[in-house]
Amino acid sequence: MIYLDYQATTPLAPEARDAMLQWLGGPESTAYGNPHSPHRMGRMAAAAIDLAREQVAALFPPGGTVHFTGNACEAVTLAMKGCIAVRAGERIALSAIEHAAVVENSRALGNWVELPVTTEGIVDLSAEFPARIGLLAVMQVNNEIGTVQPIAELVTKARAEGALVLVDAVQAAGKFPLAEADMIAISAHKLYGPKGIGALWVRDGVKLIPLVEGGRQEGIRSGTLSTALCAGFGAAAKLAAERMEEDAAHARSLWERALDLFDGWAVNGSLEARNHANLSIRREGLDVARLMSDCREVMFSAGSACASGSGKPSHVLKAIGLSDAEAKSTIRLGWGRYTTVEELEAGAKVIISAASQQG
Repeated sequence: MIYLDYQATTPLAPEARDAMLQWLGGPESTAYGNPHSPHRMGRMAAAAIDLAREQVAALFPPGGTVHFTGNACEAVTLAMKGCIAVRAGERIALSAIEHAAVVENSRALGNWVELPVTTEGIVDLSAEFPARIGLLAVMQVNNEIGTVQPIAELVTKARAEGALVLVDAVQAAGKFPLAEADMIAISAHKLYGPKGIGALWVRDGVKLIPLVEGGRQEGIRSGTLSTALCAGFGAAAKLAAERMEEDAAHARSLWERALDLFDGWAVNGSLEARNHANLSIRREGLDVARLMSDCREVMFSAGSACASGSGKPSHVLKAIGLSDAEAKSTIRLGWGRYTTVEELEAGAKVIISAASQQG
């Protein structure tokens, strides 16, 4: 099989796997203690988590605290509901191409306003910025089309309104320096770490209301931490920070090759302000469901349906001005650290051949 779906999840880095294995001990081991227990085994686990927190924190700006969560969706929810509970009555502003975690939380909280984007998938800085907002929520890098947002300019506008800023950095962490903000959400499995753990970075001085009461092991989050997951996250974060330039150069080389391979297909989103590990492309009249059925040995994503499987055109693709037909003829290819040019070429050959059979 050929894996070209790195925006959905990344392979587990061997270094992260090795870091996890030592904390998956059975009864003959001393590495299964509760990290919140005061005895020696507990302190050993707590020390491993402290190291992991430092490794993850190195991805973020200085002046904040990393709180481990179950995933990035939980981190986003904790940030949005936690701060709006403090700033009751204030509006939320979000871009028109946000992830469902931000969109659905905004709908649940109510009193929200949407920021338009350009046809290139960039928040339109020329549009009037909303007044009387308490929170701006915006992705640093879009998961569907890979565009990179002008976070610095948006933060300036938000702070002029006295608003907090939440950045969804799931697709940016480990690939780009993370933007200055008040809260930043990331996920381990998007940067070669394990599934089942994310993090919310909170700037010093920002107050959030916990969503779940209990032991408050993470200060604003209750629940016993998994030492193994934290250790894997930390190792993956450390490796990503060390390899950021190397990984970016590799992704750029594959991007340039992919553009040659898919010559004649239309690219969705900016060609410049983007993550070069993400290629969202469309071909007129393409039946994506049939294409995926015909290309079962190549792992890639359809670009039209949301996570719910409703079959409705992607709100991201609609927001950048695509018609329903154009959105439904879109696919997304993603690659990363472990993708070879030979795999990309072989996968592209299969996809292009199958597409050509449709006429």
